[in-house]
Order: sequence, then structure tokens, then C-alpha cells
Amino acid sequence: MRDRVVLVTGGTGALGTAVVLAALEAGATAIVTYRGARDRDALAGRAAAGARERLHAIQADVTDAESVRRLFEEVGARHGRLDALVNAVGGFAGGDLLATDERAWDAMLTLNLRSAYLCCRAALPGMLAAGHGRVVNVASRSVVPPAGGFIAYTVAKAGVIALTQALAREVRKRGVTVNAVLPSTMDTDANRRAMPSADWSDWVSPESVARAILFLASDAAADVTGTLLAV
Repeated sequence: MRDRVVLVTGGTGALGTAVVLAALEAGATAIVTYRGARDRDALAGRAAAGARERLHAIQADVTDAESVRRLFEEVGARHGRLDALVNAVGGFAGGDLLATDERAWDAMLTLNLRSAYLCCRAALPGMLAAGHGRVVNVASRSVVPPAGGFIAYTVAKAGVIALTQALAREVRKRGVTVNAVLPSTMDTDANRRAMPSADWSDWVSPESVARAILFLASDAAADVTGTLLAV
């Protein structure tokens, strides 16, 4: 990943932070979207001092088309290229169909699926022109097969899987790969607070998921596309 330019949406969250720190350690330039200055500063504080010059934070709402357009315009102006896109923005909400109102339904699809669609669409022209690019989407192991009890989240992440596989077919043999990582429950502070009685020993660390993402974002995975990698 040395000297590669990697954009991580949701890069200030638990998984996104792990991806960004691993990318910096591997020698990449990491571009991170953020919503609040506190999250941005916390991430910068965790980066190694020698790597902070390769960390570039851009305030953006990746569920809004105009904000995404400006984001990729700034990436192009500053770096001249984008080697890898990691769509790590996402969120979870429970509830079966009857308990899920339209607002909750739209929120899950917007946060998890629309964000991936908008960023893939914005990244693709430059990658295709360069004949090189890596797209890694974050889906979820819990929706394969589709599960009940959190139906809006399930449909949204299943949509991310379908987007990944369809886009991989659209751009195959053009130098761009599109893959998805499917984490099982991750061992984060938020998940521990939400499920205090669960067996945390069965959970996967964000750092482990990040290693899988970086593999798919690297040149080592040049022949891997349309793959769903469960972690």
C-alpha cells in the first residue's frame, strides 16, 4: 500500500479508524471523511506522529450527492488520483417489519446503501480512466442468509452485497476490482454497551476486519473481484 491513495468513508468510526491506522502504517495516504471536528481530532491523535502528514480529513456527508461530488473533487485536486475506496460508513437498527416505520427504513437504506452507491459512482470514472482501482464495501455476515428481527438493516446490507457483485461484473477486465467484507459482530465499545450480556469472546476485532479490507485494497488482490469475504 506504500504511496497509494486510499479514501475511507466513515473513517472516524471503530472499523474506519482501524482501517485508516493500518493504511497509514502500510505507507498509504489516507483520506478520511468526518462529520464532527472532535472525531477528526481523535483520529489524528491516534495516528503515529510520522504518519500524520499522510492523513487528510475532509468534512463530508456521503449520503448527499452534492457533498460527495465536492469530496471527490477535492481528492482529485489535492492528490491527482484515487487508488482505493473503502465504504465503511454504516449503522445498525433493529426491528421487524411491523416495528419499522418509513423513517427508520429510509434511514437504514440511506446510511448503508445510498452512501456506497454515491461514492462508488463518484470514484469509478477516475479509476477507469487510470485503468486501476480498488473498491471495498462493508456489508455484514449477519445478513447472509437474510435474517429477521432487523429487517431494514438486513435489506440495506444485502443491497450492498448486490451492488458489489453487479458492479464487479460491470468493470471486470478494466483494472478495477470491487469486493465486499462481511464482518460478524465486531468487538467495539458501542457493541459492548448495546449487548452487555453477550459472549464478547466470539466477536471479531476491528483490526482483524481492517486487515482483510487492506488486502482487498492492495495490489496483492488484483485478481480478486466480486468476492464476499466473511471475517
